[in-house]
Amino acid sequence: MEGGAALYNPRTVEEVFKDFKGRRAAIVKALTTDVQEFYQQCDPEKENLCLYGLPNEEWEVNLPAEEVPPELPEPALGINFARDGLSEKEWLSLVAIHSDAWLLSVSFYFGSRFSFYKEERKRLFNMINDVPTIFEVVTGMAKAKDKSSAANQNGNKSKSNSKVRTSEGKSSKTMQPKEEDEGIDEDDEDDHGETLCGACGDSDGADEFWICCDLCEKWFHGKCVKITPARAEHIKQYKCPSCSNKRARA
Repeated sequence: MEGGAALYNPRTVEEVFKDFKGRRAAIVKALTTDVQEFYQQCDPEKENLCLYGLPNEEWEVNLPAEEVPPELPEPALGINFARDGLSEKEWLSLVAIHSDAWLLSVSFYFGSRFSFYKEERKRLFNMINDVPTIFEVVTGMAKAKDKSSAANQNGNKSKSNSKVRTSEGKSSKTMQPKEEDEGIDEDDEDDHGETLCGACGDSDGADEFWICCDLCEKWFHGKCVKITPARAEHIKQYKCPSCSNKRARA
């Protein structure tokens, strides 16, 4: 079955991302411009059906691959059964969410198959993460985020830069170009390496994103407080969970 098998084997980060974009464009088309055709093909009276996005930006609704394990990860099974049990908007949103998860699984399947190293996997994820999810497109969230980002970009850029920590582990609140780090002596570097996350208490993760609370001035792993670099760009004053709770009780 063409939908369950790769038309080619992308071997580099750029090729995998191109594969991802083609499959994503196909599914977006199925859930937006071709939605009536897609709706009709997902007959609840039929067997378990899957929505496949192909690298050539074409989509198809078909039965899953018979071989176990399949050549590629399979999409969500039986999307047609819930079609008449939900509103059209809810059903399309649910299919979009599962399609986003499938696209990630396919991309990182290729990454594992062709032995991508840590930095290659990270670069691939960042490239994927820069593109709106199918769910965001289908629900209209992507347009709302674009408008919000454009409105706040200039006003918040300098402020947000003052409270993020670079991958080199500097404890300064201001992001500095890498060339300026040459003036930091070894003792300072040792001190910075001992900075503890205010949430998990660990000092490791020098290559991860950190953020500093504007009230208590403690540093946190972004993942521990659920703040991404993109989100930090739009925060005027960051308050950690502990400081937020204190102000709420007051």
